[in-house]
This record gives sequence, C-alpha cells and structure tokens, in this order.
Amino acid sequence: MRAAFGAVAVALALALVWGTKEASSALPADVVSPALRDGFTLAFSVLIESIPFIILGIALSVLVQVWIPEQWLFRILPKRPLPRRLVISLLGMFLPVCECGNVPLARGLVAKGYTVSDSMTFLLAAPIINPVTIITTHQAFGWDDGILVVRILGAIVIANLLGWLFSRHPDPLSLLTPTFAAQCEATPRGISSGKMWRSADMFVREASILMPALIVGSLVAGAIQVVVSRDQLVALGSDPLLSVVAMMALAFVISICANVDSFFILPFADTFLPGSLIAFLLLGPIVDIKMLALLRTTYRSATLLRLTVLVVALTAAIGMGVNLFV
Repeated sequence: MRAAFGAVAVALALALVWGTKEASSALPADVVSPALRDGFTLAFSVLIESIPFIILGIALSVLVQVWIPEQWLFRILPKRPLPRRLVISLLGMFLPVCECGNVPLARGLVAKGYTVSDSMTFLLAAPIINPVTIITTHQAFGWDDGILVVRILGAIVIANLLGWLFSRHPDPLSLLTPTFAAQCEATPRGISSGKMWRSADMFVREASILMPALIVGSLVAGAIQVVVSRDQLVALGSDPLLSVVAMMALAFVISICANVDSFFILPFADTFLPGSLIAFLLLGPIVDIKMLALLRTTYRSATLLRLTVLVVALTAAIGMGVNLFV
C-alpha cells in the first residue's frame, strides 16, 4: 500500500510540473508574463537535468542497502574515523552521480549503519570528486589558474573538516529529522529473502520523499533566477572580495548540476577572477536552493543552517585566498 501510494504521489507531482509548463506555454502572452514563462522554463530545466541523477542515486542507494553485504562494506573501509572519512570522501570516483543523486546514497549509508558524519563527508565531497565532474571541469578550464586542482582539493578539505566537526556532536542522531532517524533504526538488516520486493519498496519510498522536494526546490530556484539580475552580479566580477560573494550568490540561486556547472560558468571567466569561479564551483554542488530542499528530507533545519554557514565560510576563505594570494 505504501509503495503504491508513493508511486502515485511521484507520478502526480511530475504530471503537475509537466502540465504546468505545457499550460504556461500554451497561454497567450497577455495572460502569462515573460517573467513567469522564464521562471517555469528555468525550473523545468533544473528538474529535467536533475531527475536522471536522482533516479540513479536512489538505485545505487538501494544497491548499497539491500544487495551489498554489510560486512563487506565495513571491511573495505578503515576502522578509525579520520581515515575512514578520507576514504569515503573519495568514493565519488567510483559513483559518478551529481549532488542530487548523492542525497539518497548518503541516506543509504546512514540507514546501513554508518555515522551521520560519514554520510555528510560523502555528501559534501562526492559531487565534485567524481570522474564526470573532473572531466567536465578540465574540458572547460584545463589547468588554467589552478581551478581544477583547487576545486578538487577544496572539496576534500571542506568535506573532511565538516565531517570531523559534526562527528564531535554529542547526539549525532539529533542532526537527522525524526522521521528519517526512526526509519534508520527500523531498517531491517541481514534479511536475504524478498530482496526484489524490498528493493522496489525502498526505491518508491525514497522517490516519494525526494522527488517532491526536488520539484519545490526547482520551482523556487526558477523564481529567484527571474528576480535576480545577472548583470548586477557580473558588474562585481573585478573585485577580489565582492566577486567571490557574487559568484557564491549566483551558485546558490542557479542550482545547476555539478556535472555541467563548469560550462555554465565558463562565459564568466573573462570578467570574474579565478577565486570567484572556484567559489562558484565549490559552493553550488554542496549548498544551493535545490540541494537544501533535498537535504531537508534527511537533516533538521538547525543542522542545515550550521552546515550552510560553515560551507559558505570555508568556500569564501578559499575563493578570497586564491584571489588575494595566488
């Protein structure tokens, strides 16, 4: 029953977004303003770009939780927390999923018995430390200004530092939403029968949680992109400090996938300093409107606030450091 309800909810949510887009396109210009049309178009493009990675991420999450033996997962990772988080931050090299797909994977790690800080480390690093993102960043910038190298190293540093900070929390489960924390505690372990049914049920349940959040986040991102003028941001590009803030704001608003964000930001390379481009490439895959909507399915609002403040501060420090000292 729950699986059927989740499937219907996902189908209705997708049909609503698609129908709204088609309806807005069919209406005459004097009924729907250009700004509203642009907002729906941008929101729909973010949604369509993200859905394949959400589906892939959920599938990989189901694979981790149902089909891979728990003993095998624990055996391949170091037992000590710091080395384990370092290895986890590099797992994205073997899981080429963008930030949307990494949310269900991170949820799967916690459900499988890993710590909340472990899942955060993976969640923060994997969108950047994966072969697709690395290849597209190299194709866009090559080795110019060290953008690719700083992006990789910056992601590893931010992920492991925040993983360490959240590991110091006295009650890690309180960082999760009550619903997800209860789900993790109730997750069956060591059951070998009915894996196909469990996989299907888990896939639909995860999709019914994440897809509505993705749709809401995409709609909000599209609306804000219509309101915020990019020309105002570009005018700040030559300032070593303000350009970083401007690019971080743009990354937060645009909510574009990490696998293609290098090509989006490439036209700004002639007007913005390298540190500001790095700030865009670091912040967007970790904290943007779409991601916060998705992460709210797993982490409490207070957790996300602390996470956002720390990521913004570290990203700003890296970007400004590159502009001022490199």
